[in-house]
Amino acid sequence: MAFRGKAIFTNKDIRNRILFTLFAFLVYRLGSAITVPDVNTADLVAGIEDNSLFAMINLLGGGGLEQFSIFALGVTPYITASIIIQLLSMDVVPHLSELAKNGATGRKTLDKYTRYLAVVFAFVQSFSLVYGFSQTYTTLIEGGVTMAKIMYIATIFTAGSMFLVWIGDQISIKGIGNGISMVIMAGIVGRMPQQFTDAWTTLVGAESIIENGAWLFAGYILVYLLIIIFVTLINTAERRIPIQYTSSSIQLSKRSESNYLPLKVNSASVIPVIFASSLMMAPLQIASFFPTNDIIRTMQDWLGLQTWYSLVIYVLLILFFTFFYTKMQINPEKISENLGKSGAYIPSVRPGTETKNYVNKVLSRITVLGSICLALIAVLPHIMPLIWTDMPTSMALGGTGMIIVVGVAIETVRQVQGLITQKSYKKYFED
Repeated sequence: MAFRGKAIFTNKDIRNRILFTLFAFLVYRLGSAITVPDVNTADLVAGIEDNSLFAMINLLGGGGLEQFSIFALGVTPYITASIIIQLLSMDVVPHLSELAKNGATGRKTLDKYTRYLAVVFAFVQSFSLVYGFSQTYTTLIEGGVTMAKIMYIATIFTAGSMFLVWIGDQISIKGIGNGISMVIMAGIVGRMPQQFTDAWTTLVGAESIIENGAWLFAGYILVYLLIIIFVTLINTAERRIPIQYTSSSIQLSKRSESNYLPLKVNSASVIPVIFASSLMMAPLQIASFFPTNDIIRTMQDWLGLQTWYSLVIYVLLILFFTFFYTKMQINPEKISENLGKSGAYIPSVRPGTETKNYVNKVLSRITVLGSICLALIAVLPHIMPLIWTDMPTSMALGGTGMIIVVGVAIETVRQVQGLITQKSYKKYFED
């Protein structure tokens, strides 16, 4: 481990990649602090914190939405577009399905379609957000609300979102980790100091009226650390199905640690949470454009994630989407076929249909555990205000953000270790 830590700084290529990634983070954070012209965000922050959909967009955008910055949308439109293209590629649209099976050329074309769709989503989402906020907060746009100003700000948001996608591409090529994921992680991590500062001010600050505030702040930090540990365990947990090969050379050799089929407990990552939040909050976002009435109030009670029964619906949706997305990501039939083609089999399980059924049964069982853990993490920020009614919204523990940050951090560490190993082998053969 000491060798690897030293190699990060001594290896020129890895060092340059890390420096480039940090520079990209700097550009992103600077852009997140630049507010678009002719807006006043004084009344905007509280409204975003009270709306779970806007809070999710604000989270993925690194706090840019509450500042109405040029990067307000983050890479959310690209994520939405990529999910939709991926869903349509699952034997829904024949043309997209063929492209998905055509290797690198097909993936390149699918990525082009994803970017075109992302531009459309970014503009539509930008226009809806600016128009909705301008109606709710009449002082948001200085000098009065006009269609020209709404289109102008929406265009800036769209350009900023696609510029972030380009930055993500550059990180993937010249930096460390998956670029889009790194951009999201940078935004979430960049907000953490402000979150802890707000918690300190609320609980221990000079103007605090809370008794035993220091102990509460210590408990707050402890719970945060426990959440990180729990998320790390869930993201790294996997069910290893042992496999053997029919080749005599492999059978006679010492059994390798790599002779197993790993199935992650949380194969869907944070996607089910995003799906569930969007599905519940989209009707409320549309309803916010109309005058408040009894129907809209009922919708807010059942979909607003501020009552116990709305949280039950939220959890059920997360459980459903976890199973749905996991089944899309992992196909037991293809796993069975690939094992047969490579001359591998699962001990005590016959190849073919029995192998498919066995993998499907194991996958279903571990997904139950993964979906429950994912739902607990996602619902935690919404449960705490119900238990502690006086809890400031700025102190809410972001379980969803932790899932993203921990997952990206783990994958980045693995990539760095792979680069170090690759460079070590290259140096060995050159010598």
